[in-house]
Amino acid sequence: MKVQSEAVLLRIHIGEADKFEGKPLYKKILSVLRENKIAGATVIRGIAGFGKSTVLHTASIIDISEDLPIVIEVIDREENINTVLPKIDELIKDGLITMEKVKVIKYSSSKDKT
Repeated sequence: MKVQSEAVLLRIHIGEADKFEGKPLYKKILSVLRENKIAGATVIRGIAGFGKSTVLHTASIIDISEDLPIVIEVIDREENINTVLPKIDELIKDGLITMEKVKVIKYSSSKDKT
């Protein structure tokens, strides 16, 4: 399979209970990404995890948490990510942001014209 392009993968780790102006932070982040025409993003809700505080957040029935881990994966060209990154950074009070180079193998939509 042919590599289509080089890109970067931005991962934003936050908590489900994190808010921005009373609404879920992940929704605000997605809004900023869409407004800045980022190629794509996916929000993933974890079943368990801990961060710098070492507090365990879990979805088990015995120890149900309302602050499960959220990971937002964002892929685009590096220059586009670098443009939006300061806006994202301003929104995050507690979390982790990482970035790595990736090779895009396929980027398509059934709505693409053939």
